[in-house]
Amino acid sequence: MEFIEKINQLKERCSAMKDSLQTEEATKNALIMPFINALGYDVFNPIEVVPEYIADVGVKKGEKVDYAILKDNKPIILIECKKVDNKSLDIKKTRNSTYKIF
Repeated sequence: MEFIEKINQLKERCSAMKDSLQTEEATKNALIMPFINALGYDVFNPIEVVPEYIADVGVKKGEKVDYAILKDNKPIILIECKKVDNKSLDIKKTRNSTYKIF
């Protein structure tokens, strides 16, 4: 299956499941892990994907992010997850907390 097809399937999955996902953990399992997998990473390989990664970059200095995708033992992608449709989520704050590793 091609990448675009995988992403389109995930899009449909998100629409179908979003009202059933009551917790952040459920969101991670149903949406985030399949997305990481669609990107071509093995979510069960701690050499590639590290859950609860201590991110010593940007505004997250010393704090954990939900996932880090590593290349050559260095983070190349940091992922912070939130419960779907969380009304207490401050979108502006989240959007403005961009991480630059390079």
